[in-house]
Amino acid sequence: MTFQYNRETDILYINTCEPYPEQESEELEDEIIARFNPKTGEIENLEVLFFSTRLLREELFQLPISARLQLSKT
Repeated sequence: MTFQYNRETDILYINTCEPYPEQESEELEDEIIARFNPKTGEIENLEVLFFSTRLLREELFQLPISARLQLSKT
């Protein structure tokens, strides 16, 4: 899993793989885009728009997903 932030566009990218054209996308919440594997329906990528603005808000920043994290074997 990789986290990348683009300051110019103010988008946080959370990726389990490189995005590819066949992925389906859906807005999960206001300004949070998920890209899904077309065969399994699993979320492979997230884009959090206006990320720096979200960090300045008083409420806790949460993503509407759950994840299983494991140590990388590479």
